[in-house]
Amino acid sequence: MKEVCSSSLSGKRWLLRPCEDTQTLTFTQKLGVSPTLARLLAMRGHSLDSAPLFLEPSLRSQLPDPLILKDMDRSVERLLQAVRGQEKILIWGDYDVDGATSSALLSRFFTALRIPTAVYIPDRLKEGYGPNAPGIQKFKQQGYTVMITVDCGTTSFEAFAATQGMDIIVLDHHAPEAQLPSVYALVNPNRLDEQENVTQTLGHLAAVGLSFLFVVALNRALRKEGFYKDIPEPDLMSFLDLVALGTVCDVMPLTGLNRTFVAQGLKVMAKRQNIGLQTLADHSGLNEKPSPYHLGFIFGPRINAGGRVGESFLGTRLLSTQNPAEASEIAKKLEAYNQERRVFETTALEQALLQVNPSSPAIVVDHAEWHEGVIGIVAGRLKEKFHKPTAVIAWNEKGIGKASARSIPGFDFGRFIHKAHHLGYILGGGGHAMAAGFSITKQQLPAFLEFLNAELMSDTLDFTPSLLCDGYLDLRALTPSFLEEMEGFSPFGMGNPSPKFIFTDVMVTSYTLIQDQHIRCRFSQGEGVSVEGIGFRLKDTAVGKALMEGQKRPLYLLASPKLDTWGGKQKVTLTLEDVTFAST
Repeated sequence: MKEVCSSSLSGKRWLLRPCEDTQTLTFTQKLGVSPTLARLLAMRGHSLDSAPLFLEPSLRSQLPDPLILKDMDRSVERLLQAVRGQEKILIWGDYDVDGATSSALLSRFFTALRIPTAVYIPDRLKEGYGPNAPGIQKFKQQGYTVMITVDCGTTSFEAFAATQGMDIIVLDHHAPEAQLPSVYALVNPNRLDEQENVTQTLGHLAAVGLSFLFVVALNRALRKEGFYKDIPEPDLMSFLDLVALGTVCDVMPLTGLNRTFVAQGLKVMAKRQNIGLQTLADHSGLNEKPSPYHLGFIFGPRINAGGRVGESFLGTRLLSTQNPAEASEIAKKLEAYNQERRVFETTALEQALLQVNPSSPAIVVDHAEWHEGVIGIVAGRLKEKFHKPTAVIAWNEKGIGKASARSIPGFDFGRFIHKAHHLGYILGGGGHAMAAGFSITKQQLPAFLEFLNAELMSDTLDFTPSLLCDGYLDLRALTPSFLEEMEGFSPFGMGNPSPKFIFTDVMVTSYTLIQDQHIRCRFSQGEGVSVEGIGFRLKDTAVGKALMEGQKRPLYLLASPKLDTWGGKQKVTLTLEDVTFAST
């Protein structure tokens, strides 16, 4: 890739994606798209075969046979038996959005089948992550014979040690250890004994995507048995709004099947069929077509707030309820918890920044008074600011720390945590490559830090952050028709970022501060060309200073254009990514 800026005002490199002119011409002629869109397709590695499916993602062509996953057949067979016998089924979920959407999806499906089902979401502070033996025993005593864990369970060895009389089915996507717990079935595309092609294609699914595949397989088996002679068959497509929400909020890459899930799920969400999501949208003032931004920054934080600082079951209940009054009451509670979460987060972030050692290969901060529910958000903020693997630890009165970790490309924090646990540096943990969690004692912390730093120093990690650019544009090119065409690349998110263009010799003609941290600017480029843009959380940064002084000298902007439809009106806007001076 060609470097077009070695160090921007935010300290990042700008790298121009490579592109072959001949391929661009071929896409333009064969697909009938504009040269700019053709260049984007070429830059993102598409071919004439893959491009049409990318521009019009189809679930029919992308959805695999769920039975290719190990233990999926055993899971379906056991649930068929449970449905036939009207056995009581327990769904045990996680307290984040992926867990809430997974639990709600299964709950809605089994409710449609008229099967007795309970959902349990553990309390983050009192019970911690994943299944626990006392909770399982309680439901065993109430006559539950089948338990499905979603977004958890892959490493729950102790909890599953005393589950005789209850068959456990795990639907999870977290990185496993070499040994698996003793359960009836464990469906996880990241199992070390899974087929390589399955892990490659399905290993990035969120738990809710995996839950949807499970429901597809079970529904097919029920249909084959003639189960739907007396009751209507559930509309599985109506669950895709939950799949989209969990996928985006768990920051899964929007490629392949995930992108199709989200694209189709946003269409379902726009129909406002889920009472909980409809109510949450109304309470949040959302009056436009939903996008991944709304899922990740409007819906997600509110649903997460119950598990972070409030009542962990609220998110699942909101997404499952058919009662508008109940949905309204829950939405109000979640909004209040979300406001409380923001206060905890702001305080913890300010204290964490005082501890950061910028010269260290990793950022590790800790405090005895941080709320465990916000340390993941703080870890994400620090990782974004310093572009280093980050762990944030909250200590309890017994000297046990609960940590949330966030990583950068090239360092798999989930795998590292399993390695650290195996070598005795931590009490336990797990997660994904980019997001993980672990438990640790104060006595273990010095050795853990030494081990982490040594691991990072041995890797060929580049701590200089870089931004990939999709080419150069003039502001006058940002017409509504062009941006509507560019929407063919949506939904945008992790793995499929919104196209970022370089705009040269731009002047800031005016600016305003929003909430004393965001900057809204009016940009001009030549006579009669003017576009509005916004930069989030930029006020106290070098980029923010340049924008506020931008009337004095021309700037180069790196920004993502979008067509804003707020209030039913179309307006071209820019979301600022970075800035450098024209002389750089």
